[in-house]
Amino acid sequence: MSVPASKYFWRAFPILVAIAFAYATVLAKLSHDWWVDENYSHGLLIPFIIGYILWVERDRFTSASTNASVWVGGMVVGVALLALWAGVAGAELYTQRMSLVLLIGGVVVYFWGFQLLKLILIPLLLLILAIPIPAIIFNKIAFPLQLFASRCAVWSMQMLGIPVLRQGNVIELKPLNSFETKKLEVVEACSGIRSLMTLITLAVVFAYFTHPKSDVDHPATRRYGMFRAAIIVLSAIPIAILTNALRVSGTGVLAHFYGTQIADGFFHSFSGWVVYIVAFLMLFGVGWLLDRFKPNMSSAEKNLEFADSSSRVKPTPNVISVEGSE
Repeated sequence: MSVPASKYFWRAFPILVAIAFAYATVLAKLSHDWWVDENYSHGLLIPFIIGYILWVERDRFTSASTNASVWVGGMVVGVALLALWAGVAGAELYTQRMSLVLLIGGVVVYFWGFQLLKLILIPLLLLILAIPIPAIIFNKIAFPLQLFASRCAVWSMQMLGIPVLRQGNVIELKPLNSFETKKLEVVEACSGIRSLMTLITLAVVFAYFTHPKSDVDHPATRRYGMFRAAIIVLSAIPIAILTNALRVSGTGVLAHFYGTQIADGFFHSFSGWVVYIVAFLMLFGVGWLLDRFKPNMSSAEKNLEFADSSSRVKPTPNVISVEGSE
């Protein structure tokens, strides 16, 4: 028998208040990082996106069957609280913040089971993408991106016959009408990791809201939907890297003709917005191309509907009428 998931919502309310109290400092610091760290400024929109998803899917949540796993959920909550304690003791913000995601998942399993946890995986994933990664991992990602962008800039400038020299992430060139060389440094802000994190988050949101829907829950439709979502999210990585490399290359070419001051001020901000728009359009283009090759499920769905309707029709027993003779 299916039990509405909303039946035990009132029991979770005191737990939610306790979680908000325990994680007040963690949430305050996370909000501050979203406000001051431009690499994760998209995190300011994540609570609103998650709230919108929960509101749109509210009917599915309330109608989901409840199969609470008290032991599993309790153990997950215990591990999350232990991670919170370890993060506070070791002054590791990432551990504290990830423990919140783990705690939310444990509470959901404890009260409603894995059925409801499956429905909130996307909101939990968006929350994870909005949590700033540790600095040591951030630098391991950012510096190779800086080197890649600088290599692309040097290659494009050499293709145009512009004399240029690269030393690590520093590009040395000689602007026109200048008697000395200038250095153009591809700093961390130009590595592309900012657009990478933002574009991956956008790809998850885009794949979720454009997920193919059908009246019939056909396995082929589910497989195509999962394949389409994976391709869209994975394509965000090369799109972000290549568009940022294009931006750095354009900056290097313009710096040769107009001086290195072109890399600062209005052009720097304007080119950043242009790169975002181009990356978004390319991401949407990937989704559009995938939809053009979408397999035709209409015949399979019609056959499945016919089979279901046939199984529901009960045969009418033959009634034999016997009339007596007068």
